[in-house]
Amino acid sequence: MVDIEHPKKKAAGVPAVLSSFKFGFREMGPARTGKVFLKMNQDGGFDCPSCAWPDPDHKRKHAAEFCENGAKAVAWEATRKRVPRAFFAEHPVEAMNEISEFDLGKLGRITEPMLLRAGATHYEPVGWDEAFQVVARHLKALVDPDDAVFYTSGRTSNEAAFLYQLFVRAYGTNNLPDCSNMCHESSGTALSRVIGSGKGAVTLEMLEEAELIVVVGQNPGTNAPRMLSHLEIAKRNGAEIVAVNPLPEPGLMNFKNPQAARGWVGKGTKLADQHLQIRIGGDQALFLAIGHLLLEAEAENPGTVLDKSFIDSHTSGFELYAKHVTEIDWPAVEQATGLRRAEIEELTQRFIKSKATVICWAMGLTQHREAVATISEIVNVLLLQGNIGKPGAGPCPVRGHSNVQGDRSMGIWEKMPDAFLDRLDHEFSFTSPRAHGIDAAETVKRLRDGAVRVFVAMGGNFASATPDTEVVLRGLRACDLTVHVSTKLNRSHTVTGREALILPTLGRTDHDHTAAGPQSVTVEDSQGAVHLSTGNLIPPGPEMKSEIGIICGLAQAVVPSVGEIPWADFADDYSLIRQRIGRVADGYEDFENRLRANEGGFLLAHAARDKREFRTSDARAQFTANELTWLPTEPGRLLLQTLRSHDQFNTTIYGLEDRYRGIHGTREVVFVHPDDLAELGLQDGGYVDIVSEFQGVERRASHFRLVSYPTARGCVAAYYPETNVLMSADDLAKGSNTPVAKGITVRLEAS
Repeated sequence: MVDIEHPKKKAAGVPAVLSSFKFGFREMGPARTGKVFLKMNQDGGFDCPSCAWPDPDHKRKHAAEFCENGAKAVAWEATRKRVPRAFFAEHPVEAMNEISEFDLGKLGRITEPMLLRAGATHYEPVGWDEAFQVVARHLKALVDPDDAVFYTSGRTSNEAAFLYQLFVRAYGTNNLPDCSNMCHESSGTALSRVIGSGKGAVTLEMLEEAELIVVVGQNPGTNAPRMLSHLEIAKRNGAEIVAVNPLPEPGLMNFKNPQAARGWVGKGTKLADQHLQIRIGGDQALFLAIGHLLLEAEAENPGTVLDKSFIDSHTSGFELYAKHVTEIDWPAVEQATGLRRAEIEELTQRFIKSKATVICWAMGLTQHREAVATISEIVNVLLLQGNIGKPGAGPCPVRGHSNVQGDRSMGIWEKMPDAFLDRLDHEFSFTSPRAHGIDAAETVKRLRDGAVRVFVAMGGNFASATPDTEVVLRGLRACDLTVHVSTKLNRSHTVTGREALILPTLGRTDHDHTAAGPQSVTVEDSQGAVHLSTGNLIPPGPEMKSEIGIICGLAQAVVPSVGEIPWADFADDYSLIRQRIGRVADGYEDFENRLRANEGGFLLAHAARDKREFRTSDARAQFTANELTWLPTEPGRLLLQTLRSHDQFNTTIYGLEDRYRGIHGTREVVFVHPDDLAELGLQDGGYVDIVSEFQGVERRASHFRLVSYPTARGCVAAYYPETNVLMSADDLAKGSNTPVAKGITVRLEAS
């Protein structure tokens, strides 16, 4: 039943606790729920498989160190439900493809390898040896290894990611697209250029010490709920918090901390002191204007606003930047941002007052055409006041998937630096390819051209996660072989090549026991902390393999004699993998020993954060002058941002609820400002097709319900993956190649 209510004005509290346990009991039962929840994000337990938000120091951990969406992610994986052989026997692939993404996920865990043979209509069970030989047969038949693509999900462990890229490079290609290409690639691109590291330069403790925290293009109440607890700590320590977002997000309005008594019976904590309801695509103009106002304030009161000592000692490009922002077109800024000058001046006064500022952001910034320039403008503002490499200050990209940052550290990148590849070659006595591979967007284009023969995915749901949905589906169906290493069914399993394999893997919650004994893996969170993860549940099937076991089995079948790589030993003893990682991956030196010596893990070094050393082209943090670009629209056109509901993580749908936005029983909705509805002659509750326009090509998402909502004027929002069909693989962020999912020009047609 579809029900639309008014959006909520507070987040978490008792409803979040009840929702967590209700979902857990439904999927796991009471006893299993208790066992799992008590081990989640705890020392000696397992790391949450959803977001990459860091854990507090082990001395400060709460007994319930998880959030509502983390609880749902774990329950979804640790469900007692299984997909039996009978399901595959009764459902041809064509019929499976008619089942919704939500209902596919509800079926349960996959417990044995399944093969769709050429010409067959149904998947059938197959042994592991035959499954590996099917992959070997196809890969060895390719004349060019670059005709194969190897995708990686951000939840893959460090050990599995390291072996996966080693296998792929031993095979002979750098075609290693991953989910980071579609989310935070813009952050890494911008930060690498201007501060010398693509990783954020803020720890959890630094966030709590900040005097000002600006949260831009992020909804922590849904996408990183544990962040709210640490924002509350910062708030109680005296910090001011500002939200910059087209949508009012209740988590930043009022937070009822379920880990504290005040979250159960009190009024909660008002987090945001100011909300700038910015127009989509206006963030670059906002930070350009803040930089202008800071320089203006310094000119009026020399020595009181800027950190001239830091600028002179640690940065380059200041004079060019200052000249660039001296003159500013305020009418253009106001039009680009949808904000009044007075609002921007109020925020700037907060910057002036603060001696330690953190700026956080997520995909609300990274998925724009001008994402790299926008993040560079954020760094410009931070550099002006020396807000990097000191307590309570710095850039803080909040990455989504649980080990997406660790995957990159392990070599999952289509253009890893030669220094990494040189160490890899020396360690394993082979020559890895040096020609850059393709990322996610280029993979879509190759699929469009029919140029991918074999597609292998280590987790994820590529068919639903990428732009140009119909193009991707056609391209996958044209492959000779598609392979998916997965825990549960999703859309990608129903869109197959001429042959297809589903290889079931252990999840984060499952106990992993090999011939060498119990095994653990590691992850790296979004702030650079590394820690162990150890599952505690009996695996869902007796023949299940870990991701590591699957990769080693594939490698032994495909590249058994390349280099000196002890695949069988790696499959048995994961500590041997960590020893090799320690000799190859930056920051992971003496990995295994450091891991065992530090309870709760250890923090990776970060030169800019720790020592104000910047590993850029000139060994300084770099100011940049970026041409102001924003998104004007013609009459009758709006700007669309795609987003998650509160009942999903990435493409995984846990339910048809978005409690905070008041949506129940449906996902096909589009949020529109009431004044825009009136101007367009549309009615709240009516139905429309959303039609995107890019380079003369129209794309359509049909029959979406209109929801009158207090978003920014001229802006609309709708859930992905349902609206990924509106995205173009040719519409990409400049510099990072991230598909544009924010700032898509659309019109609404009554349906």
